[in-house]
Amino acid sequence: MARVGVYVDGFNLYYGLRLMSRRRDLWLDLGELARNLLRSGQRLEHVTYFTTLVRADPPAVARQRAYLAALRCHGTDVVLGRFQEQVKRCRTCGATWRSYEEKKTDVAIASAMVADVALGRVDVVMLVSADSDLCAAVETLREIDARRGAKTRVVSVFPPGKSADGLRKCSDAWLPLGAAVIRRSQLPEVVAGRDGASYHRPPHWN
Repeated sequence: MARVGVYVDGFNLYYGLRLMSRRRDLWLDLGELARNLLRSGQRLEHVTYFTTLVRADPPAVARQRAYLAALRCHGTDVVLGRFQEQVKRCRTCGATWRSYEEKKTDVAIASAMVADVALGRVDVVMLVSADSDLCAAVETLREIDARRGAKTRVVSVFPPGKSADGLRKCSDAWLPLGAAVIRRSQLPEVVAGRDGASYHRPPHWN
């Protein structure tokens, strides 16, 4: 039975879902989604969701924290990155402003995939992303396989409305994430935590 590790690029998936249906399908059960994507002879080993906490928007922060808690309740591991503050300058007028850029997510995804393959934890890497920056990590997996005389199958799953030629070329297989599988992989309206807490689907995510 081939062991499958699933690695989800949170913001890449989020913007794809927004593009497809605005907020309707954001309450997504990533574990159920992964199980719906498995093929015969495969077993789900783990699902890891990589994201960064949003800033300066208290309602959005509350929604995101509820979603992350609900995911953890359903067995998904969550790895958090961070936003790095940058000062930008207008070349024309010289005005400056502060902006924030997401950091560490790509590195965290790459590190997790490489570690799992190097330690023999998974036989299949399923990458939910359309970020070609991750091609370098896939190439590293190929080098590890060559040294250990094994073959790791890499499957890229592209969020709605997204694709990446680089990942298509370096993966063993790729597929678009369709609306049908997304909509049958939603979390319950209310997710009960082990500590007695409840996490509710936000009202306007309908």
